[in-house]
Amino acid sequence: MSGIRGPAVLEVQDLTVQRGGLLAVDGVSFQLAPETDTALVGPNGAGKSTLVAAVLGLLPRQAGTVRILGHTLGPAGQLPRSVRAQIAYLPQTLALQGRFPLTVAEFVGFGFDPPGPRLSWIGGRGRQGAVRRALERTDCADLGGRLLSELSGGQLKRVLLAFCVVRPRQLLVLDEAQAGLDAPSSERFQQLLLELRRQEGWTVLQISHDLEMVRRSCDQVLCLNRRLRCCGAPDHALSPARLAELYGPNVVPYHHHHHSAGSGGMRG
Repeated sequence: MSGIRGPAVLEVQDLTVQRGGLLAVDGVSFQLAPETDTALVGPNGAGKSTLVAAVLGLLPRQAGTVRILGHTLGPAGQLPRSVRAQIAYLPQTLALQGRFPLTVAEFVGFGFDPPGPRLSWIGGRGRQGAVRRALERTDCADLGGRLLSELSGGQLKRVLLAFCVVRPRQLLVLDEAQAGLDAPSSERFQQLLLELRRQEGWTVLQISHDLEMVRRSCDQVLCLNRRLRCCGAPDHALSPARLAELYGPNVVPYHHHHHSAGSGGMRG
């Protein structure tokens, strides 16, 4: 992306990842400028979630380098604790939700703690105050005592944002964070994400199928189908010709119907 404001927050060079013996991501390179929102789009099975998992060190890579905040990701996903603490990840689903009797406040509190072994200074009023403020900022102030398993889809997504905002971070990664939400909940989540990104100075990388949202909200689009097919501003990357090349001729649009204006996307 042109006009990088200072060192890139994330630099990916020639990333190659195999899954199940198949080439899922093939030689992908890109950069994220500070305080920008980048969308990763492409058909189902294009390697989007695999790419994100490899960038976060959750999957091994066969080739390529990943640098986050100037630090190279180790072969087994190693990063300095201080760098790891600057990354927040919103998965498509939360595996802990039905397995542990965690309250919302307890869960968000984990986001305040630095990664790695717990340190003696953690806890007390500083932690409690940070959790309270994070819940207030994400419209979850009345949910602190509720169990995660009791939450609606929209509530859970906002709680995940509270987890991210409970302490300062620089990089926020979302894997279809709005999946499963109805149109009003999706719109509310997106507006909240936009407000928090501006307030916190987050750099965002998000997988999305909602191309209209991407057009409205994102600075850069990465079009992926195993290889990086296109990279640029939304008007360039999401042109009809580019979309036909990315998704094929049988692209099926879908729409969220809002009372003010429709939004749409593409699924491959």
